Amino acid sequence: MPHVEQVAVAPAEPTSKDAGPEPERQQLNSVRPTTGARLRALVAAAPTLLTDAGVLAFALWTVMYHLAFLINLAPATTFLIWVVGCVVAFGAWLGHRRRVQPSAAADAVQQETAEDATYAYSRPLLAVVLGAGTVAAVTAGLTAADDGIGAGIPWWIPGGFGALAGVGALLLARGRWLTTPARVAPAAAASPLSSAYALIVAVLAAVSGLFFARNSVDDAFFVGKSVWVAERNQVPLRDFLFTDGVAPAMNSQPPVPSIEVFYGAFAHVFGLHAASATWYIVMPVMSVLAVLALWRLVQRWAPGRAALAFTVAVAYLYLVAGQDAALGTFHLTRLHQGKTMFVAAVVPLMWVYLTDWFDSRSCRGLILIAALSIVATGLSTTSAIVLPLLVGGAMFAMIVVGRWRDALLAGAAALVYPVGATIWSRLTAGPITENAAAAFYDAEITYRRTVLFGVLGVIGGLALWLGPLIARRRTPQLLVAGSTLAMSVLLFPGVLELINSLTGIGVVLWRTPWMFALPAVIGILCTVDLPRLRVFGSVAIALALVAGFAILGTPMWSPKSYVAVHEQPVWKLPQQRKTIVFWMARLDRPDGVVLAPSTLMHTAPMVTSRMRVVSPNDRYLPDYGMNTPFVQDRLKLVALANGRTDLAPVPELAGAIERLDVTTICVYSSNQVARELAPTLGFEQFATRKRPGAMTCFRRG
Repeated sequence: MPHVEQVAVAPAEPTSKDAGPEPERQQLNSVRPTTGARLRALVAAAPTLLTDAGVLAFALWTVMYHLAFLINLAPATTFLIWVVGCVVAFGAWLGHRRRVQPSAAADAVQQETAEDATYAYSRPLLAVVLGAGTVAAVTAGLTAADDGIGAGIPWWIPGGFGALAGVGALLLARGRWLTTPARVAPAAAASPLSSAYALIVAVLAAVSGLFFARNSVDDAFFVGKSVWVAERNQVPLRDFLFTDGVAPAMNSQPPVPSIEVFYGAFAHVFGLHAASATWYIVMPVMSVLAVLALWRLVQRWAPGRAALAFTVAVAYLYLVAGQDAALGTFHLTRLHQGKTMFVAAVVPLMWVYLTDWFDSRSCRGLILIAALSIVATGLSTTSAIVLPLLVGGAMFAMIVVGRWRDALLAGAAALVYPVGATIWSRLTAGPITENAAAAFYDAEITYRRTVLFGVLGVIGGLALWLGPLIARRRTPQLLVAGSTLAMSVLLFPGVLELINSLTGIGVVLWRTPWMFALPAVIGILCTVDLPRLRVFGSVAIALALVAGFAILGTPMWSPKSYVAVHEQPVWKLPQQRKTIVFWMARLDRPDGVVLAPSTLMHTAPMVTSRMRVVSPNDRYLPDYGMNTPFVQDRLKLVALANGRTDLAPVPELAGAIERLDVTTICVYSSNQVARELAPTLGFEQFATRKRPGAMTCFRRG
């Protein structure tokens, strides 16, 4: 045995200082993952890495944007500093990953297999939830319909049964959580194949979104603000739509959101038009992140067959988009708007992070919750309303199982920044001006607008009230139940009215259902465990759901969804209006304000901030008082430009033109009334445009 003896004594007589640790190094090399294994691990982790990186990066931007107010830093400078900060943070993260080796404990968690739960549902309580939830879903969907067998059903029936189902679902989830060990319901690890599928769907969704154009009246403000920043490298702290910084800013639109300034700063740094940078570059990135956020929530909450549930959820968004407040309308066609990115990406990610925090209680989880709350603040002021409801539902669910400390920490991490930003904005800008023209929607109409009506409303109701029975055991089930209870309370008759009377925010209360991750839970419906059917049953349910969406819903690409589909990527507005406004902007006009038809004035801020128009968006005029000359002058001139016959007397029109410094009038050539009045008002014709979109322009003589 000479060879064995030599090996045995060699460690005792090293010939050099490296001889000792060499066997250890060889052992590490023998278990080092291969290139293929690394690639598979990277693909499996890609949805998590991309979404978490996006959250942290935009949270950093939002904090820097807010700090820039203190030192009056230009947006482009802030953007460049932010890029450097992201690069440094990424380098530090890579170095940390190289130093940290995977732990055996982590591997053990991934290798755990689920066992049968020892807890059996309380049969009477389960029957109550199933019965009450079904009654609530059916009556809510049918009551919200305009006609049919449900017409005339009082809302207290779905509202009352929904509240009963919400309470029962939380009690069931609490009992199961308390009696199910954590090891029995481990989080499912994403496989490389399922993550690759989610990545492919996300990229294809982003590409398809480039060809959809949905005109939104709000873009006059959102995209117009980005155009202003790109052209001037300034954050407009005063009014930039009507008066070029002369009037105060609208107090309903405080400068708290950072997303529009991000678009503008990005465009300024790279020398791009802000609308092109927004719709051609940044928006596809947003689309990928939003779809991956949906995937992460479905993968985290579904009890199995996550890819199938994810497919159903995506189909729901694509095929159910006709109503003005349907969640499908707040996705691919409008993800450049901060409020849309909030409901499409922040809401599902917040539920993911809360689930992870409740399971792990790691500092990383708490940091991500805090970072995502900053992201929400940077996206939309709506976050200050919806986020407390979402987190409140989760906190209550944590509290009922005795996790007071975890609930309070999660609540503080999620709410301190948005609530603080809201308080600061209100102290700075004053209370929100009441808009008498704004509509308040009660619980029934809110359900109709967001969860929808008819069979689609019934499907949404089943997801809302029976979703807690289907979600993955323990924490996901508990949080879905908490969300269901919160939604049930909001939909109970009189609750929204009470909130409106106490806060005066009735105009946005219809957005409160955003707190419930409806597309994800609708997708999870197909994972219900049917006895003896298993996978076949899930596939059958999935096919039935998608067929229902296709037959009863209005697809995202339908003109009924206010979407035009083009053969090439386009700006998200009617293309002829865009062409006309560019033509108007290039005219040899005198300095001053331009009067044009409302549709063109709405488009103008998205083209340039250098051509001021009389009224870019009439919906924002109530902020300045409907009975003031500021507003009345604009309404009189808009009626003239739109070709209405009920015009103010000529002296009043002339006075409005003088006060607003209107020096150019451009109207459609078919507007005979305006063309005849222009010379009387002191204007002379100087430019015309042929069809399509024939225009005649006048300037002060």
